[in-house]
Amino acid sequence: MENKTVLITGASRGIGAATARLLFKNGANLILAARSPNEIAALAQELDPSGSKVIGVTCDVSIYANVNNAVETAIKQFGKLDVLINNAGLIEPIKSIHDSDPSQWSHVIDVNTKGVYYGTHAALQHMLPNKHGTIINISSGAASGALEGWSHYCASKAAALSITRCTDKEYRDQGINVLGLSPGTVATDMQVAIKQSGINPVSKLSASDHIPADWAAKAIMWLCSDEALDFRGKDLSLRDEENRKKIGLS
Repeated sequence: MENKTVLITGASRGIGAATARLLFKNGANLILAARSPNEIAALAQELDPSGSKVIGVTCDVSIYANVNNAVETAIKQFGKLDVLINNAGLIEPIKSIHDSDPSQWSHVIDVNTKGVYYGTHAALQHMLPNKHGTIINISSGAASGALEGWSHYCASKAAALSITRCTDKEYRDQGINVLGLSPGTVATDMQVAIKQSGINPVSKLSASDHIPADWAAKAIMWLCSDEALDFRGKDLSLRDEENRKKIGLS
């Protein structure tokens, strides 16, 4: 990752923050995007007090202008964008369909689906002229499986997987690598909300059933390498032991 420029959405906590720490350690220039200005500024300061290699950007991925600004910041600061990690995502509120609020349900779609499209669209404007770039979309087993109380999340992740497939089909032969990561259950704040909901089997899992966010970060870095090219247009599942071995996560 030495001197590669990487934009991470949802970077202030969980998988996003773990990925930021790992990629910075491996030499990347980072644009860290998140809705919370204080948290993202604190992480950027923690990693790079000089501000020469890590820039924090306040960004709501449900607003295209915010996402485009994050991409333009990468170009302005570092002259290029090598990798986009569409990580920002929501699962709350967890409700059955008849109990759900239409505006809240729609907001999850705005973040989890439109956010992926917005990031992809903005990044491609700079990646395509260079015929080079990697886009990694954080997916979920929910993309292909139904779970009670998660209609918004399942629908949005299924859509994100379709965006991964379509983008790969349209741009693979133009030097753009598009891949998805389905990490399984990860020990993040999202799991706290899931546990509290008491809905569906995932909420019944114990803390020991979840993988650490560091594992997802290592998988993301692996997906940036040529070793992962067979997974273009697909979701790499970390529930698969063979995939874990490829990454060194056995």
